[in-house]
Amino acid sequence: MPDKKGSAYGTPASDTSFRRNYDLDEYAQKAKVREAAEKEEAKARYEAKLAGKKYYKPMTGDETHTKARREVIDLEANVGKTLLVPAGAGQGKRGRSAGFYCSACDLTFKDNMQWVEHINSMQHLRNVGETGEVKKATAEEVHQRIIEVWERLQEQKKASTTTLKERLELREEEAAKEREARRLKRQEELAKKKAEKEAAEKIKVEYGDDVRIEGEHDEDDMMAAMGITGFGTSKKK
Repeated sequence: MPDKKGSAYGTPASDTSFRRNYDLDEYAQKAKVREAAEKEEAKARYEAKLAGKKYYKPMTGDETHTKARREVIDLEANVGKTLLVPAGAGQGKRGRSAGFYCSACDLTFKDNMQWVEHINSMQHLRNVGETGEVKKATAEEVHQRIIEVWERLQEQKKASTTTLKERLELREEEAAKEREARRLKRQEELAKKKAEKEAAEKIKVEYGDDVRIEGEHDEDDMMAAMGITGFGTSKKK
């Protein structure tokens, strides 16, 4: 008969065998490290307050330069929605509550002005891994940026055309650009063929008619392989 106290795999079983076993020493060590980090941060905050400065999270060296925000801040995303918040929420800014919540800083702001100021602040930039400093652009990057802005403006201009005359003029400009591109391509191909032909003629001039040009004597080679030396007349002289 099977042992009722054992499991199906032959290991001893009990009412609490399904529970996870925790390494108390490991978690105690993690708690010590966390408490030491919290004490160090509290000390740094106190020293910054005494010096009349604002405390910022120290940099680790993995931060990136701050870049311009490309997306539009949606301040009306939660308008007309119902949000579930914790029972103890609403006490200050710390923690998630009703309003604009920042997951990187674990702060909630009640109005859009505070929210915009926060996401532009040094505290938020440090928490998201940015230095708060802007990289100095080179001349090539500035030139490329101007080209991108100009192309975007032209696309907007094309999208805003409404009258038939404007659309016809725009289509004529595009057709003229296409014709010019095809003309330049033909010129490049002709120049390439001319250069190849001149190079072949130069080889013939320098080395004589004995120089074999690719494809020039293919017929003679085939006749020689077949044993035909040439075609002559059957008439006797």
